[in-house]
Amino acid sequence: MDKITSKIASYTSSINYEDLPPEVVHKTKGLLIDALGCGIAGYTSEPAEIARKMAGRVKEKLLPATILGTNDQSSPELATFANGVMIRYLDFNDGYVSKSRGHPSDNFAPVLACGDAIHASGKELVTASVLSYEAFCRVSDQIDLNLTDFDHAVTGVISSVVGASKILGLSQEQMVEAINLAIAPNICLLQTRAGELSMWKCCAFANAAKNAVFASLLAKEGMTGPRPIFEGRHGFFHAISGPFELEELGGRDKPFRIMNVSIKRYPFGQHGQTAVDAALKVRSKMSSGDEIASVRIGTFKVGKIVMGEEPEKWRPRTRETADHSIPYVVGVALFINGPVEVRHFSDEYLHHPDLLNLIQKIKVEESEECNNLFPAVSANRVTVITKSGQTLSEMVQYHHGHYKNPLTDAEIEQKFNSLTQDLLSASQRERLLRVLWNIEQVGDVHEIMELLRV
Repeated sequence: MDKITSKIASYTSSINYEDLPPEVVHKTKGLLIDALGCGIAGYTSEPAEIARKMAGRVKEKLLPATILGTNDQSSPELATFANGVMIRYLDFNDGYVSKSRGHPSDNFAPVLACGDAIHASGKELVTASVLSYEAFCRVSDQIDLNLTDFDHAVTGVISSVVGASKILGLSQEQMVEAINLAIAPNICLLQTRAGELSMWKCCAFANAAKNAVFASLLAKEGMTGPRPIFEGRHGFFHAISGPFELEELGGRDKPFRIMNVSIKRYPFGQHGQTAVDAALKVRSKMSSGDEIASVRIGTFKVGKIVMGEEPEKWRPRTRETADHSIPYVVGVALFINGPVEVRHFSDEYLHHPDLLNLIQKIKVEESEECNNLFPAVSANRVTVITKSGQTLSEMVQYHHGHYKNPLTDAEIEQKFNSLTQDLLSASQRERLLRVLWNIEQVGDVHEIMELLRV
């Protein structure tokens, strides 16, 4: 057994709800509310419909897990996939930025599905979720996937197997095998987020989580996996990351990384959040968008690679491409002179000739100023040159929702209500929020899934 596998398994086995500080529990509640709001809002999307259709083909007898928004049940792994697709679809769920990056709230999909299947308590759900976040963030702190050909879902399969194996009650030795079984067959390519993006963008982590649940169930039945999965001749270190060690993990007076996770203000890639804030500050100094002659966006290297480098970002033909395009989201903000919302990724805007003409005036540049702040700060500077020759420039370091500029509980609720008001009744939303803010009192996670039926 290698050191990292042993450390993750022993740590996951040893941490219980009583080890979680009150602020960590509260932060987890807010992130869960945010993720479920995103999931319900993604319910009507085409990828979600496909995922639910696939999950609906399987009728599980021993461990039925509820599909988000429905009365239907499937196997834990297929319910995880369907629920994960819904949570991720809008690109509105939380974010963590370090050497690598991603959306650790994707881990709620496996924890909810497995928790529902075994009728786990709210405390067990919170504990498994915090441990999933811890694994995702701590591994992201150590490995840099930005210049590799691998997607952050390779980190997600590690964190998902931590959450799934914890809530399913695996022993420490079974967790070791679950980690081995999850990693070996689930190395994800970054092509998922390159060029013109497809529906699979919202499915990649969900698929990793699905496979992590499958690995956990196999390990629980006694299946063994290839080892040492990190240090082996053809293991994770050799194939993907190079050697690394995990820092001291959260608990017992050590901080939990979930406290460094941010909530999005806008429904698109996290590297563009501050760019839109900066664009709106510039736009407030102008009487009309017709004054714009050119726009420069100064960003950090990773932001340019992810959201501002490929030609498809200037003429996105899919929602998935648009919500990973800094030129598009800044163009929308300047065009409408307001915050970017879910509706701005519809065909009406994707093909709007005046908006597309404005986007062609935008140039994205790597900025040393922003590079020096990253990854602690995902800053962007937006500079507009007007037709009269005036230069207007603004830089934003922390968007509202960043963990250093956090949303209040009331603002989290407001976001949840705005995302779910068309699919959940007012009384349903009110009761659901009350239950989620007091989730430690929930005796059976299935109660939450019942409240989420659209």
